[in-house]
Amino acid sequence: MTAAPVWSVDPRTGKQREQVGTEATAQEVDAAVRAAHGARAALADRAVRSAFLRTAAAGLDAAKDGLVEAADAETALGPVRLTGELARTAYQLRAFSDIVDEGAFLDVVIDHPDDTATPPVPDLRRYKVPLGVVAVYSASNFPFAFSVAGGDTASALAAGCPVVVKAHPDHPALSELVAGVLRRAAAEHGIPEGVVGLVHGFEAGVRLIEHPLVTAAGFTGSVRGGRALFDAAAARPVPIPFHGELGSLNPVLVTEAAAAERAEEIGDGLAGSMTLGVGQFCVKPGLVLVPSGAGGDRLVKSLTDAVADTAPGVLLDHRMRDNFVAGVSERAALAGVDSPVPPGAGGEHTVSAGFLTVPADRLTEDGGHDLLLEECFGPVTVVVRYSDETEAATVLSRLPGNLTATVQLSSEEAAGQGRGPEILAELTPLAGRVVVNAWPTGVAVAPAQHHGGPYPATTSGSTSVGGTAIERWLRPVVYQNAPQSLLPRELRDDNPLGLPRRFDGVLER
Repeated sequence: MTAAPVWSVDPRTGKQREQVGTEATAQEVDAAVRAAHGARAALADRAVRSAFLRTAAAGLDAAKDGLVEAADAETALGPVRLTGELARTAYQLRAFSDIVDEGAFLDVVIDHPDDTATPPVPDLRRYKVPLGVVAVYSASNFPFAFSVAGGDTASALAAGCPVVVKAHPDHPALSELVAGVLRRAAAEHGIPEGVVGLVHGFEAGVRLIEHPLVTAAGFTGSVRGGRALFDAAAARPVPIPFHGELGSLNPVLVTEAAAAERAEEIGDGLAGSMTLGVGQFCVKPGLVLVPSGAGGDRLVKSLTDAVADTAPGVLLDHRMRDNFVAGVSERAALAGVDSPVPPGAGGEHTVSAGFLTVPADRLTEDGGHDLLLEECFGPVTVVVRYSDETEAATVLSRLPGNLTATVQLSSEEAAGQGRGPEILAELTPLAGRVVVNAWPTGVAVAPAQHHGGPYPATTSGSTSVGGTAIERWLRPVVYQNAPQSLLPRELRDDNPLGLPRRFDGVLER
C-alpha cells in the first residue's frame, strides 16, 4: 500500500502548494523513535544540552525570514504575528538553557544518616532524571511556539529527553524546516540528529503514542483528538504520562460595578481579545458574563461597534472554517439567543467575527443550551446577561475546567472592597490562571507562568509554558546508603557541579 502524500496547503485559497513528503509508515515511526532513544546519552551532559538549546535559538533567528514566509504561506497568520511568535520561541529555548545551567530543576535533596530520628534515617540522596523519549503533538494555531521547536520540545530537551514530533497537517513544510534547524544545532554539539524526530500523518500519531520506547507525550489540540490519545496512553501495557491541552472556554465575569464604571473600555478590550488572531488563541474569551442594566447595555453597544468594524479573516484551514460556520449557526439557532453581530462565513475562504447574547436563565434552567458552554474555535464569544450575583454564580458553577478565568472589577472592588476576594475564590477552582482587569490572550513565557487547568483544559496539573514545564519529563530517584564513589556527581557531598540543593534540611544556593 502506497503511503499517502503530505501536501502544504494555502488556507487563503484552499489549494495545494507543494508535496512535502508522505505519511510515515509503521517502520518509519519505529525508526524515528529508536533513533531518538539512541540519542539519550548525548543529552546527559547539562552543559552540552544547554549549548544545544542556545544554538537552536540562534538558528531560528538566523533563518527568520524564510521561516516566517513558509509559516505565513501555510497558516495565513501574517508576518507580524509570526515574527513575534518566532522570537518568543527562540526566547523560550534560551530560557530553558538558563534553567539547565542553574540546575535547580534537578531538585537535589541530601539527608545524612540520623540514628536519633524515629524511625532512624539512613543516608538518602534524591534528584530527578529524564524519562526518555517524549512524543510531541504539534498545535495548529501556533506553528512556532507550540510546534516542532515549541514549549513541549524545548522543555523535554532541557530535561534530557529526546523528542519525536508528530507534525501538524496545517504546516508540514514549516515543520520540516524547523526540524532541520534543530538537527543542525544538535550536530554542532556532537548530538545525533535523531534527537529530534519528525513524522507526518494521523496513523503515525497513533503509532507514536503506542510505541514501547516512548515514555511520555505532550499534546495541544482538540478535546476529541487529545482524549483519544490520552486514553491510548493509559491503555498501553505500560501506561505513560500524557500532558494534553484539549480545550478551554476561558470565562469572563464583569461585575455590575465594573460595567457601570468603564463599560466602553471593557467592551473594546473584549473585542480585541476575542478577535485576536481571528479568534484562534487557546485562551480566547469564549463566554462573558455581563450584568443586565444600563452598564451592561453600554458594554454590549461598545462590543457591537468594535466587532462590527473587524475585517473578515482566514482561519488555519478549511475544515476549521467549516466547523466554525456550522458551530456558530447551531448556537445562534437556540431559543433566546440573539446575534447583535452575526458570526459566520465572510467569503469563500474567510470568516466574519461576531458574538451572541443569551439570558443567563437559559443556562441555569434547562440543559438545552449546553452547547454554549463548549468552546467554538474562531472569532466568536457568547455574552451571558445575568440579573444578579446568584445567577452569575450558578452559570459559573456549570462550567468545565479552563486555562483561564477573568474578572473585570471596579476600582473599589480591585482595592479589596466589596466581593472582589470572594469572586477570585469562586474563579480559582475553574482555571489555572486567574486574570484581573486584563484579558487572557497572551501567555507570557516567565518562571511564574502556568498554562494549564482542570480537565478538559488539560489532562494533568502541569503547565506547558514557563520554567516548570520541564517537570513533566522528569521522575525522582533516591539512592540509599550508596558510597560516594558510586553516586552521580549531582549527589556527592562536595557538590562538584555547584548545584542548588537541600543539604541536611538546609537550602543551599
